Amino acid sequence: MSHGHAEVITTHEVHHDEHGAHHHHQSFITKYIFSQDHKIIAKQFLITGMIWAIIGGLMSVLFRLQLGYPDQTFPWLEDILGNWARGGKITPESYYALVTMHGTILVFFVLTGGLSGTFANFLIPLQCGARDMASPMMNMLSYWFFFGGSIVMLSSLFIQTGPFSGGWTAYPPLSALGDASPGSKTGMDLWITAMAMFVVSSLLGGLNYVSTVLNLRTKGMSMTRLPLTIWALFFTAVLGILSFPVLLSGFILLLFDRHAGTSFYLSDIYIAATNQALPNEGGSAILYQHLFWFLGHPEVYIILLPAMGMASEILSVNARKPIFGYMAMVGSLFAITILAFLVWAHHMFVTGLNPFLGSVFVLLTLLIAVPSAIKVFNWLTTIWKSNIKFTPGMLFALGFVSLFISGGLTGIFLGNSTLDIHLHDTYFVIAHFHIVMGVSAFFGMFAGIYHWFPKMYGRFMNNTMAYIHFWGTLIGAYLIFWPMHYEGLAGMPRRYLDYSNWSSFNQFGELNKFISTVAMIVFALQLLFVFNFFYSIWKGRKVTTLNPWDATTLEWTTPIHPGHGNWEGEIPEVHRWAYDYSKDGRDFIPQTEPIGPNESKH
Repeated sequence: MSHGHAEVITTHEVHHDEHGAHHHHQSFITKYIFSQDHKIIAKQFLITGMIWAIIGGLMSVLFRLQLGYPDQTFPWLEDILGNWARGGKITPESYYALVTMHGTILVFFVLTGGLSGTFANFLIPLQCGARDMASPMMNMLSYWFFFGGSIVMLSSLFIQTGPFSGGWTAYPPLSALGDASPGSKTGMDLWITAMAMFVVSSLLGGLNYVSTVLNLRTKGMSMTRLPLTIWALFFTAVLGILSFPVLLSGFILLLFDRHAGTSFYLSDIYIAATNQALPNEGGSAILYQHLFWFLGHPEVYIILLPAMGMASEILSVNARKPIFGYMAMVGSLFAITILAFLVWAHHMFVTGLNPFLGSVFVLLTLLIAVPSAIKVFNWLTTIWKSNIKFTPGMLFALGFVSLFISGGLTGIFLGNSTLDIHLHDTYFVIAHFHIVMGVSAFFGMFAGIYHWFPKMYGRFMNNTMAYIHFWGTLIGAYLIFWPMHYEGLAGMPRRYLDYSNWSSFNQFGELNKFISTVAMIVFALQLLFVFNFFYSIWKGRKVTTLNPWDATTLEWTTPIHPGHGNWEGEIPEVHRWAYDYSKDGRDFIPQTEPIGPNESKH
């Protein structure tokens, strides 16, 4: 049997060598566009995600301009945006469209597609010891569905009635009635179509990631020897596979209500604009909220878990210490995965939910703080009394931990149903989820990009630009979102165009101006990162050693520029876990090194 296995490997290697010899036959299109190499697909996800991040970030700059300077007109805005900013001021319809698309783009197309699509694709085969994904063809399709969904979503910005403007959560009846507003017409149909394609992409990817981790690990790579990055990406894929189909079913019912005359979400509704009552009866808009948030809460962890896994890995590598409590970390990832499915109704405390049911969801919501706290304590213990190397990746990993702690603490307020009645749909909610889910996930993503960039492109990113990017973004993020907690505690509602005529909230005029100014500076810093990224691909300092960070994991055993197949000879065998740092008088011991006779086993 082993002889046969060796033959298979040899055949593959011969084929791989031929592939290398006839490299020039591969055109640019087959190598970089319709590629089935997981590393190229990862880069496609990353660069598409970066383009989306710029678009989504620019939208937030535009509506912060309106919120910070509600009394001023900017004639140049009309030159750029046309009807969206008639007379130099963003119109109410455009404001809601910007807020809606900003949320949709960043939650789904950047922090889900961009984050998981990039790092699951790039790291799973490299860190498990596999030639490629279980199904490279499905992997390629996963990206192209993502790209197709992106094109449909982008095109909705340019139609006459405008993009969907009913909030990124797409609650009925605004989303279910084409007559409700201009932003509920064709733009909404395109939004649903794009989201459906996005769900297909996530499912194709997720099934591939799970199959690869379970079936294609190299010899000796038991599940308990996997790096925490792989565990996190594995649980992320499981979350997506189980929760995205529920969202898709919710969208399909929404399409039926919009075009087939059904009443899943619509009930006794009177439309003043057309002076008529709808024939629908018996539907419930609350049903949609259940379906949406059944995905919506796992979605938070679909975004956060990859960042947690990468931060764990990067903290350990740069602290030169083994990760503290490896099995506790795996267990807490598992607990988060389970609990993520049991807390969705905490988004619905103000929908008239039965108070007893509310109290059950309060308990489950506060329970999820326990595995999160385990992770925080283990991160802090890993870096305690360590010899830290402050690489850009390490700084962003430390920033992630800081933001996760400070943003997570405010979740305890919102998880309490009594307090939530006061805080719901205020700026407090915006501050909480932007820090804990938005900015901290971005910090995890930046940490991953800076850390694995040498493996992706064989060059280093510029450190000076990276340090400016880190400190500016960290300080800026706190300056933008921390004050919003106080606005929220004062009851200031979200999604309003102008607060200046509201006597209870116009006291925050100067504060809003300050937040808007900082938001523009922070956006400019992200453009510095984008410049650094693309500049470094061609002009960065070249990597000269296989293992520039002195890490133990398998991806650093491949060539500096790995081909399709990752390893030139046989795939290395694994003999130990992924965190042998500062052990037995040595700085680090690679996973591929056999355990010595006098060595303490982990």
